[in-house]
Amino acid sequence: MALLSKRDTSLILDPLADNNPITIQVLGICSALAITAELKASIVMAVSVMFVLGMGNVVISLLRNIIPSKIRIIVQLVVVAALVIVVDQVLKAFAYELSKTLSVFVGLIITNCIIMGRFEAFALGNGPWRSFLDGIGNAAGYGLILIVVGFFRELLGSGTLLGIKVLGDPITKSGLYSIGYENNGFMLLSPMALIVVGLIIWVQRSRNKALIEEN
Repeated sequence: MALLSKRDTSLILDPLADNNPITIQVLGICSALAITAELKASIVMAVSVMFVLGMGNVVISLLRNIIPSKIRIIVQLVVVAALVIVVDQVLKAFAYELSKTLSVFVGLIITNCIIMGRFEAFALGNGPWRSFLDGIGNAAGYGLILIVVGFFRELLGSGTLLGIKVLGDPITKSGLYSIGYENNGFMLLSPMALIVVGLIIWVQRSRNKALIEEN
């Protein structure tokens, strides 16, 4: 028997493209603007959200039959807050400098619309396994956009990837800089993240006309 049925596979694959939480559902835009100036920060945020959403969906699914409806939002906030604290402590223990950069934004995972939305829309009505897959899929779709945006912003804005100079040295004028290339400082500004996300949305809708909304 296959580990993943066709329906289970769609829970992971659909959010990567035609049901992406950022480009289709327009959720989680704030972090896409704020932390994608560096690829490393984008990757860490993507992994953090994947852990919180995957585990959070499982916990909410396990508790779904005993959570009083009147306090379900409070319970969801407690669950996600506890998981975010775990992420924050792990970052402080193993990546302290990065944790200082992401400190505020890691805390804001608690109010991430994607997480609370999946708790409400899926985990409260499905079993732990499918809820876990749904959480991983939506977090992967979210993280994919963050990583793509972070890749282009750091590459074109700083000439580096993960802090490594890949286009040459702008001081000694080696690599591309020797032929007059200059870093685009605008790529490091938050508005450019929105423009990059907009370009991704444009490409996505050009590829799949069914995603174009009717006025």
